[in-house]
Amino acid sequence: ALAIPRRWSVQAGGMAQEVDLLLAQYLRGQLLVMLVLALFYSFALTMLGLDVALPVGIISGLLVFIPYIGFGVGMVLGLIAALLQFPGWYGVLGVTAIFTVGQVLEGFFLTPRLVGERIGLNALTVIFALLAFGQLFGFVGVLLALPASAVLMVAFRHLRHSYLASSFYNA
Repeated sequence: ALAIPRRWSVQAGGMAQEVDLLLAQYLRGQLLVMLVLALFYSFALTMLGLDVALPVGIISGLLVFIPYIGFGVGMVLGLIAALLQFPGWYGVLGVTAIFTVGQVLEGFFLTPRLVGERIGLNALTVIFALLAFGQLFGFVGVLLALPASAVLMVAFRHLRHSYLASSFYNA
């Protein structure tokens, strides 16, 4: 508050509240994605006949918020369990198919719909943000892509509004 000039403090406070609301929506959406995937993995692995389907499904769903690592840990746990339980390749192929479907579901449906729409980003923007931030900043970029995009969206909206209300634009 001390670093912000008084004439901008009301606008900065409004921006901060808007960012806070968007980040809360992001977290709610991410938690919903985690819950849906935990249920999906648990159910699908149970249908496959995996004895440890529930713990593997829950762990896999909860770790989804960590890009690549969450999927990798879940897949490895599922594959180890399948190799120990099933003779032949039936279990390995089943687990691979389940985690592939889960990854596609998460990347192309759940995250764009449940997270992106909550923070005002359409599905194409979500996918672009994930790819761009991942390319620019690597793993950390993928983690921060959606919250950072939401913050940038708020900042650009306020900048545009200020520009349109300025004497420079209206001259």
